[in-house]
Amino acid sequence: MNRIDLSFLKNVQRRRALFGILSAIISISLLGCGTQSPTPNVTPSTSEKVIQAVGAENEYADVIKQIGGKYVTVAAIMSDPSVDPHSYEADTKDASVVSKATLIVQNGLGYDDFIDKLVAASPNSNRTVINVAKELGYSDDTKNPHLWYKTDTMPKVAALIAKDLEKQLPDQKQYFEDQLTQFNNSLKTWTDDINQLQQAYANTGVAVTEPVSDYLLQAANLDIKTPWAFQAAIMNGTDPSPQDVKTQQDFFNNKQIKVFIYNTQAVSDTTKALLDLAKSNNIPVVGVYETMPSNHTYQTWMEEETTNILKALKNGVSTESLS
Repeated sequence: MNRIDLSFLKNVQRRRALFGILSAIISISLLGCGTQSPTPNVTPSTSEKVIQAVGAENEYADVIKQIGGKYVTVAAIMSDPSVDPHSYEADTKDASVVSKATLIVQNGLGYDDFIDKLVAASPNSNRTVINVAKELGYSDDTKNPHLWYKTDTMPKVAALIAKDLEKQLPDQKQYFEDQLTQFNNSLKTWTDDINQLQQAYANTGVAVTEPVSDYLLQAANLDIKTPWAFQAAIMNGTDPSPQDVKTQQDFFNNKQIKVFIYNTQAVSDTTKALLDLAKSNNIPVVGVYETMPSNHTYQTWMEEETTNILKALKNGVSTESLS
């Protein structure tokens, strides 16, 4: 009887066994996938929400951003340093931005009344409007509306911003408090600069075109020679009286001032003539702004203008514009 070679059968059996094992593994894997629950639609938590905010002036918008950090999206209405804010007119784009905001910060004192109209046009019961002048207790007849040049203004505004953000996102209260502390600490450089200016040059005579930086100059105890009537006229876009013009010119010609503070955003024939007069008398000029220049934060803006005044008094250096 012939012997039968069964080796091929053994190979077939091994292949079938291997196939069975693989099939079992695949089945188990598929079964596991079939028993998994589908990924649920996750609703963003409170901490993931982003607050829409607006600063009527970009310096206020900057402070909102510094306090709100990753939890805010901020738009600034007035941000062009080449435009006189006193003559600003809002447009449809501004109206759209305001309509979406739940936090708005405006200066008040008639400086940005257009915000009131935009807010009234898009009511929102969940919106907070911080009118800085009102919140800080300034009366409507306050002469100088440029409140952000006062050293104590922005810490108070920042605290109001933090309070509202905490109300809107209570889970992030500690975050906003930490941001507020960091902001307040960062103002020390500016206040140190002002103290240095005061210690070295208190009572030194200076001239201005208008009161945009008067609060800073007063904090440094500098003597602002320019008549208030002259400053107010330039600020309001009217012609100062011939008597006030003559008084102002005499300060230059008689060398009674050591620096000329020039508002780069409120330029007229009168201010240009004074600029020429300052240069002809070798009086250093320092340009100041009403809206925050690009590439700056509120702090670096204030610091640079203050140090520019210090350089003008110390070394006779003119800085007509900021970088």
